[in-house]
Amino acid sequence: MADLSVSLAGLRLRNPVVLAAGTCGYVREAADAFDLGRIGAVTTKSITAEPRDGNAPWRIIDSPAGMLNAIGLANVGIERFVAEKLPTAAGLPCALIGSVAGHSVDEYLKVAEAFDARGEIGAIELNVSCPNTADGLQFGEHPDALRALLGEIRPRVRRKPLIVKLSPNVGDVVAMAAAAIAGGAQALVVANTFSAMAIDVETRAFRLSRGRGGLSGPGIHPIVVRMVHDVWRGPAREAGVPIIGLGGVTNWRDAAEFILAGATAVGMGTALFIDPRSPVRVVDGLAKWVERQGCRTVTELVGAARSAP
Repeated sequence: MADLSVSLAGLRLRNPVVLAAGTCGYVREAADAFDLGRIGAVTTKSITAEPRDGNAPWRIIDSPAGMLNAIGLANVGIERFVAEKLPTAAGLPCALIGSVAGHSVDEYLKVAEAFDARGEIGAIELNVSCPNTADGLQFGEHPDALRALLGEIRPRVRRKPLIVKLSPNVGDVVAMAAAAIAGGAQALVVANTFSAMAIDVETRAFRLSRGRGGLSGPGIHPIVVRMVHDVWRGPAREAGVPIIGLGGVTNWRDAAEFILAGATAVGMGTALFIDPRSPVRVVDGLAKWVERQGCRTVTELVGAARSAP
């Protein structure tokens, strides 16, 4: 059997499949659909310092090539998460990645430090697409702001690998990846959702209560494949920083494409809303693909895309 195990900055995963933040509950809710021992890791909801109710309905809608969401980071906050949700991670048969969100450096620090102190969490993901209340900008859209955020977090969060989830809504995702790595990121997620909008043509009303939201699903997959490859070929490969490719993976072929583009691991999110058991089929398909490629390990295929003969 092919060896599907991978390493994310020292965090060992049984296989490359990671359930994305905000798509599978807090910790082990996806276990209602399949054995979590079959995948590599679960990512928690993005947790904030204080509880958040999120946006009013509608905050998630369908799209011909995926879905749009403007959930608004609804979550119970770090104190309740640690007290009520994190204990369910006991005996979790896969790795757990804690996702952090906030509107200021202090908010990110509060959650990241709490995660860093917990043995249940194997790595910390910084979701840097939230507005910075000091200037209305987003940490994930401005290299200087991202470096400044990491400059505060990295010296105080030392026990766990630090993953930065990049926004695709930037002029140069490679420059943002370079800024994240320079600031101390040990792994990258490429990428978050694309800013988008939908309008009801009969009522002329925005379909999402907030107006705009994030587009995810199969429609964004080819764009993210290019982004993964650009980031891997640029700062990530040289620095030895692994990438989690995230965007529109619904089957093993999508996952294999990310791996060939340069991703060490593959995130799944929107697919869970369509078929919660799809991650298991992706794992099985990847195993057969690696064998057909004549490889012993999936890592041999990371970044192995080539020009057509």
